[in-house]
Amino acid sequence: MWKPTEYPQAFLMLLCSMLCWGSWANALKLMKTCRFELFYWDYVFGTSIMSVILGLTMGSFGQSGPTLFSDFQRASATSFEYAFAGGAVFNVANILLTGAIEVAGLAVAFPLGVGLSIVIGVILNYWITPRNNPILLFGGVALLLIAIVLDAMAYRYHSADSRKPTTVGLVLCMISGAGLGLFYPLVAKSLAVPEHLGPYSVGIVFMAGMLVCNLVANTAIMMKPVTGQPSLPLASYFRMPRRWHFLGLTLGGAVWGLGTVFNFVASSTPLVGPATSFALGDGATMVSAIWGVVVWKEFAGAGSNVKRLVVLMFLFFVLGLGSIALSPVISVGTNSP
Repeated sequence: MWKPTEYPQAFLMLLCSMLCWGSWANALKLMKTCRFELFYWDYVFGTSIMSVILGLTMGSFGQSGPTLFSDFQRASATSFEYAFAGGAVFNVANILLTGAIEVAGLAVAFPLGVGLSIVIGVILNYWITPRNNPILLFGGVALLLIAIVLDAMAYRYHSADSRKPTTVGLVLCMISGAGLGLFYPLVAKSLAVPEHLGPYSVGIVFMAGMLVCNLVANTAIMMKPVTGQPSLPLASYFRMPRRWHFLGLTLGGAVWGLGTVFNFVASSTPLVGPATSFALGDGATMVSAIWGVVVWKEFAGAGSNVKRLVVLMFLFFVLGLGSIALSPVISVGTNSP
């Protein structure tokens, strides 16, 4: 398999990961009237296809480890189980976060759900693999959290959405945030146990976990949506326009799958580690905000207070991203190798 041997290569993979994680939702915006539950089928199919493509190409050539099929043959069952569980946990959490946004509103779901996931994920990942400068890493995470809160405040002040946080909405935010924070430590464990899978193999097993879980979870959500919307028959998926299927598979699932496997690959190297990989990847929240501002004009006509919040949001995002990016290259005396 191929893996980066120098930090600039690993950083470029993480930057690509962040851009992918922050851009896949544009597919759903282009589909406009499509329900998320229907889009999500193609999204999961697309992630699985991309993981297999990367496994058969980058995961099968190079001098950094065994080929894909050799990797599957030698790895322990424990490594498989952790990777599969990570995909299943992520899938449930991602669906519930979407429900949380619908029920509680973006201004509540983002700082609570995504913020909680970053805190849980980085702490647990650093505990599993204590690597890189903790001051720069956790300081950067704090700056990213401030940026997320500023983003949520800007949406609240600009939007006419006056929804009050309900018990259901808050519970969905907490559960989804915890799930999104727990999935990556499961991946980190899969990459750390004896006779572990390589990152490309982990990507395939992870996506398989998503796919199997989705057969149950998304079907249940379609039958009884947590958002209060009408239920959807499974036949609705097959009545979708071909263009929607194409967007869901490619711009949605394949883009997210590419970013996820790249993140796993960078995480598996001694250059980075899972805590930094996860933290940089979660900068995707601000990437999606940039799409909203620049392309979708979500803050068009906003007042001066909102514009100031957006500027501050980007400032804290850049500072946080820079701090996390420097954490692998500026060491401290107590930092683990």
